[in-house]
Amino acid sequence: GSFMLVNTSGRFAGQKAHLLLPHLKENDTHCIDFHYYVSSKSGSSPGTLNIYVKVNDGPIGNPIWNTSITATWNRAELAISTFWPNFYQVVFEVVTSGHPGYVAIDEVKVLGHPCTKTPHFLRLQSVEVNAGQFATFQCAANGGTDPGDRLWLQGIYVRDAPLKNIKVFNFRRFVALFSVVNATKRDAGNYRCMIRTEGGVGVSNYAELIVKEPPVPIAPPQLSSVGATYLWIQLNANSINGDGPIIQREVEYRTSSGSWYDIQPVDSTSYKIGHLDPDTEYEISVLLTRPGEGGTGSPGPALKTRTKCADPMRGPRKLEVVEIKSRQITICWEPFGYNVTRCHRYNLTVHYRYQAGGQEQVREEVSWDTESSHPQHTITNLSPYTNVSIKLVLMNPEGRKESQELVVQTDEDVPSAVPLESIQGSTFEEKIFLQWREPAQTYGVITLYEV
Repeated sequence: GSFMLVNTSGRFAGQKAHLLLPHLKENDTHCIDFHYYVSSKSGSSPGTLNIYVKVNDGPIGNPIWNTSITATWNRAELAISTFWPNFYQVVFEVVTSGHPGYVAIDEVKVLGHPCTKTPHFLRLQSVEVNAGQFATFQCAANGGTDPGDRLWLQGIYVRDAPLKNIKVFNFRRFVALFSVVNATKRDAGNYRCMIRTEGGVGVSNYAELIVKEPPVPIAPPQLSSVGATYLWIQLNANSINGDGPIIQREVEYRTSSGSWYDIQPVDSTSYKIGHLDPDTEYEISVLLTRPGEGGTGSPGPALKTRTKCADPMRGPRKLEVVEIKSRQITICWEPFGYNVTRCHRYNLTVHYRYQAGGQEQVREEVSWDTESSHPQHTITNLSPYTNVSIKLVLMNPEGRKESQELVVQTDEDVPSAVPLESIQGSTFEEKIFLQWREPAQTYGVITLYEV
């Protein structure tokens, strides 16, 4: 057994004395047992007795046990569950307070059996979580626990975690659960289970909390080809921020204006997004997922692209006459929108043809009245009393569609004059006989000549 006696008289506060046990490498449950004494005549504590357990010559960490006043000799147990092939070293430390007195440690023994008043932890497993999730450590122990025991998860270079809850199976076994909430990369590191009982302290091995960042693509997807209702893209998601492995890829796409969006799972490096609207701008980004809850990263940078126009669905419908005059015709048709034009850029032309002077005349005019709820168009400069064939043609960059043809006759109009040089008279004793040619433009059926 080792022995240590510190006389704190004449010492100023904060001085330290250490007792180091040899390195221990145990492959079975054992117990370290010791006696201690902290006393002063004045009643003020002469100092603090701290105990550390250093694993594999790593950092000393925080004390696993401490006390500052006892007045009599006491006994305590250390149930240390750091198993072979790991080794550890127990360090006893006295920190003086500036008051006179004595701090003593005696009869430090390594016993080849479990502690009687302190539970022993089983091996603690490492935990991996994605950033932002709860990391839960399960500290199982052999032995009983009382309501007065203090349980905590001790971190090395990281914050301690409080007890979440405890499940007691019987007087020989319990499991304590600890949660590191909203884990970030700063919480990653080594943790061990701790229990402080009336009779001593139990310490588990160190286990690692590994915190992974969900993956996010660095670059936007690339466009391979464009159609009216589809977009082929390359995911372009090999370079990522965050951690792999990537177990799922999804394509998220939304209209640039409006709130519509959709997400599709993808199992290859290129993907065809179908059933899109023609001549519409979309924003497309890639979502990547790594294993575990919360493993989906935020969407990567977006590709902004527009689908092509599609061939119009059909030509204009319900072409009808509003008004007929001798030299002009006003027509109307059923209003139509984007669902017919399938493009935001289009034009509507009025095509008409008629006979004039023995020849067929063919004309076309652009109609600007396409947004109206009662669209109409007036064709002017026509000849009276003439058959006119009219149709509407809807055109966008991808194609054209025609309405049905409408044949309309303009109204009659005043005929032109009888040609003067054609009037010829034959005179008789009691009458004059006249004859003449028809007017150049009859503009209808002539019903009467007056002399």
